[in-house]
Amino acid sequence: MTQRGVDADEDDVPEWVDRVKANVAGEVRRRRKEMGWSAQDLADQCEQLGHPIPRNVIANMESGRRASLPLVDVIVLAAALETYPVCLIFPVGYVDQTQELPFQSLVPTWEALRRFVGDEDMPSYDAGLIPDFEAHASLVRTALAALEEEERAQFAAKTATNRAQQEEAERRRTKYADEAISAKYRLRYLRRDIRDEGATPPYLPPGLGDVDPPEPEPNTTPEERL
Repeated sequence: MTQRGVDADEDDVPEWVDRVKANVAGEVRRRRKEMGWSAQDLADQCEQLGHPIPRNVIANMESGRRASLPLVDVIVLAAALETYPVCLIFPVGYVDQTQELPFQSLVPTWEALRRFVGDEDMPSYDAGLIPDFEAHASLVRTALAALEEEERAQFAAKTATNRAQQEEAERRRTKYADEAISAKYRLRYLRRDIRDEGATPPYLPPGLGDVDPPEPEPNTTPEERL
């Protein structure tokens, strides 16, 4: 099959859709064999995940006879094979070059994958709230680590055997307490900004339950909430 709009006599190349399907099919087959599974084993696993993909459908996909490849199938196949969907679409190391869009030149598969998952900044591209969520995850890790170190330092201060040890432990406790407060402060305002975008902030672990301001009491006026 040739690219639509390209002269078959001049440039007989696989269509972009066919190339994407071939990437997924080849990686599904490779990963399935690596796990020592038959096509039926894979079909059984997909069914256990709640989205049956019959053995003959898998066989037709791997042989290139399947006409379509729904995204939901890629998601379930990846989960069944204990890998990531992006690894089926862009099999880094197993396919040297791939095509990101129709009529585009081949590019290294690694570069295509990085753009697909947003690891490479693209001029004028909108990353949505991904940077905010990444910053949120980083601040959560920082805050939890600081709280853990603060607790250790507090215990060290209580169990210190001399004044010097106690003072050093207390200094560390204060340092980590300040780090935790700073991370929580930044988290609170980041979560507010996410809400202002009309989105829902990520889940907060129990140890950071005091990051969000308390909910206003019912039947209170805006002035009473201040």
